[in-house]
Amino acid sequence: MSIRIGINPLTWTNDDLPALGDDISLETCLTEATAAGYAGVELGRKFPREAGALAEVLSRHDLALVSGWYSLRLLERDADAEFAAMQPHFELLKALDCGVMVCAEVSRAVHSDMNVRLSRRPQLSSSEFAEFAGRLSELAGRMRDNGMRLAYHHHMGTVIQTEQEVDALMETTDPEVELLLDTGHLTFAGGDPVRAMKKHAARIAHLHCKDIRSAVLRRCLNADTSFLEAVLQGVFTVPGDGCIDYAAVLGPLLARGYDGWIVVEAEQDPAVADPVTYANLGFHTLAALIESH
Repeated sequence: MSIRIGINPLTWTNDDLPALGDDISLETCLTEATAAGYAGVELGRKFPREAGALAEVLSRHDLALVSGWYSLRLLERDADAEFAAMQPHFELLKALDCGVMVCAEVSRAVHSDMNVRLSRRPQLSSSEFAEFAGRLSELAGRMRDNGMRLAYHHHMGTVIQTEQEVDALMETTDPEVELLLDTGHLTFAGGDPVRAMKKHAARIAHLHCKDIRSAVLRRCLNADTSFLEAVLQGVFTVPGDGCIDYAAVLGPLLARGYDGWIVVEAEQDPAVADPVTYANLGFHTLAALIESH
């Protein structure tokens, strides 16, 4: 598979803040995604979860299914129990020919709570981290044996948030644990996505490209907002509208011959940030950089 550019439906409808884009239909989302040039979409809350129905609606818009978020709870259950729990999602992705599952540990996470400041996000002790890494490695091996790659999504408000935690996870886990590098989340957490890309390009199975409005980020960090409050204030945007150097981010990945998905993903209020405008800007920014490489 050559590189394809996909988009997450967060541009139109937010899963953690259902009021954002609740009036925008799935048909509108998919029609506008196709018109902007995207080859695929990730799952969102308005998508059918039966394989035949999902395949039919995507086919009508000439879109592939890129992947879909799965909430891990490996701090609460072992790899066998987690693998059993993920089966409906796992089989849906396989039925739609996805090769990668986006996974993030959500035990104790605060990212979906409007009232919890990010300074209160969970952190693991060394023994908890070691147990988590072991379970994640075991799960990734099981998934790989059954035809699916695990792409771990570091995320604000969760136990794997900072660049140092991403580094430790990659150092501690087996090679079957691959990385979803999210440029926006890493920048929000004080990390450097260019440095992370250079370090981990060989382990990256999936890439989320969300940009950062630096002035909004400074304001949110100074106020110690919740994650969702930062989203509402407009901390995220699409590539080409923020402070991240995407030419530098993409360079090491493309140099290694990456052939997976590159996904535009930016949680914004569609009543403020017109989805068509931002979907087009994100696509054309990335497409031009890929073409020029």
